[in-house]
This record gives sequence, C-alpha cells and structure tokens, in this order.
Amino acid sequence: MSTESELLAEVEALKVKFSDTRALYREVCALLFFRYGVTPTANKLYQYVRRGSMNVPTEEVGKFWDELRHNARIDIQHPDLPEEIKTLAAEAIAGLWRHASDAARGELAAARLELQADAERARQGQEAAEQAVVNVRNAMTQLQLELEQKNEALGAVQASLEAERRSQAAVQARAQELQVQLEQARIQQQRQQEGFSADLAKAREAVHTAQERAAAAERRSLTEIDQERQARAKADRATEALREKLADAETRERQSSLEHAQVTTRMHFEANTSKAALQHAVEAQGDLQHEVEALKRQLGESQQATIRAQAEAQTLQAMVERLTALGNAKSRPAPRKKSGKTEP
Repeated sequence: MSTESELLAEVEALKVKFSDTRALYREVCALLFFRYGVTPTANKLYQYVRRGSMNVPTEEVGKFWDELRHNARIDIQHPDLPEEIKTLAAEAIAGLWRHASDAARGELAAARLELQADAERARQGQEAAEQAVVNVRNAMTQLQLELEQKNEALGAVQASLEAERRSQAAVQARAQELQVQLEQARIQQQRQQEGFSADLAKAREAVHTAQERAAAAERRSLTEIDQERQARAKADRATEALREKLADAETRERQSSLEHAQVTTRMHFEANTSKAALQHAVEAQGDLQHEVEALKRQLGESQQATIRAQAEAQTLQAMVERLTALGNAKSRPAPRKKSGKTEP
C-alpha cells in the first residue's frame, strides 16, 4: 500500500470519528504535518476532507500554525534573569524541542519505511500464494477436462459394450433358435428313423411272405416245374427289388445322419464363438472399470492439493492482515504529554 493510500485511509477513518468539520480539519492538519511530514495548506485540506466551504480549512490552517508557533515559543518566567538570558533560554529550549521533533519524525519515517517493506514482502507473499492458488485451480480445471474426456470415452465404451451385449443377446437368441431347429431336426430324424424302421419291417415281412410263398410254390411245383421256376424267378425279382429299396433307405438314413452331424457341428462352433465374444466384452468392461477407479483417485488427489493450497493462501492472508495491523499500530503518533506551557 502506498503512502497516499495510507493517508486517504486514515483521513476516511477520521471522517468517521469526528463529526465536527473544524475538529476534523484540525486533526487532518496534525496528521499531515506530524505523521507524514506534509505541510498542510487550505487546498490540501479541502482536497482530502471536502467538507464545508473553503473558509473553514483556511481558518483552521491559520489556527494550526498559530498554535504551533505558540508551542514552539517557550517563556522563561524568572524575576532574577535578564530578558536577554530569558530569550536565549527560550530559543535554546525551542531548538531542543525542534531537534527532538525532527528526531521523532526521522524515527517515524524509518519505522514507516520498515513497515512498508514488511507490507511489500507480505504483498509479494500474498501474490505468490494467489498465483499458487491460480495454478492449482488451472491444474484442477485441466484434470476436470481430462476426467470429462475420460467420462466421454467411458460413455462411448459403455455404449459399445451395450451394443456388444445386444449383439450377444442376438447371438444367444440365434443359438436358442438353432437349438430349436436342432431339436426339430432331431425329432424329424427320429421320425424318419421310425418310418425307415417301419418300412424295413414291412420289407422284411414282405420278403418273409415272398419266401414262404416261394417255398409253398416250390412244394406245389413238384409236378409243375415250369410254373415253379417262373414263380421262383418272380419271387427272386421281388426280393431283389426289396433289397434295392432297403439299400436306398439305408443310403438316405446315412445322408440324413451326416447332415444332422454337420448342423450340430456348425451350431457348436457358433455357440463357442459367441461365448468367446462375451468373455472379451467382460474383460474390456473390467479394464474400463480399472481406468475409472484410477481417474477417481487422481481427482481425489487434485482436490486434496487444492484444499492445501487454499489453506496456505488463507494462512498468508492472515499473516498479511497481522502485519498490516502491526504497521498501523507502529505508525500512530505517540500521545503528547503536556507539562506546564511546554508541549513536544
């Protein structure tokens, strides 16, 4: 804080303390002359106080100088001393008083300079603390931006994971559908096997019947050899046809079994692929969860650093306020003691 700022602050304090305009002008005169070493004039007084008309500061400045000259003049009242000695003694005492006043003003100026240096150091410390707070805030803002970016990336990954989950659900639905189809194919195959078994039983029965007919014909053809040969040939042809039907049925059965095995293999492969994709998605979600935990720890550390910086700034502010209060206490003039007609 500059000297002019300190002077304006003390004048404002005097305005609050003194409601009488003339008393306020007298106090400002004493403040300018004794504390700041400034020669009070009517213009300066009115510039600082700005109350009443210009006659008031003019009159109060005159009274101030009359009182100062009166205090600087010391009368030696002694009946035995000549007037010249009285005058010399009064001037010597007045000189001592002026010398003491000059020494006091010099000490006051040195104290003021020391307090100004302390205030400047405190101000520099406060500026450094404020800069540290700004740096911490900037770092916190940067971390918040990075966290927002990570949150956005996490949202994108979660959306991707959700899409993967939907895809996995679709794959599972497809697997269930394939399972249903497999079950239907198994039922159809079972039905085909049952039909084939029924056809085979019928064919065997027909063969057995043909064989019986052939045997009966052979017994009856003892006398009818030609007819028996013809009947045997017909039975052989019928048997061959039945055997061909049986071979065709067995071929169809093997083909159906092969197709069923291919469908089963394909469905198992798709199910294993879906399980692998689901496992990969779960692992990706775990990695993302670890990244989120790391970001939360970084945010907690940043908040703790910010709290420490704010505490340091508050401590420096309290030190500045104490130094300012100490400077104001040192800069107040010492109370003047009156002893007879002599005043310091």
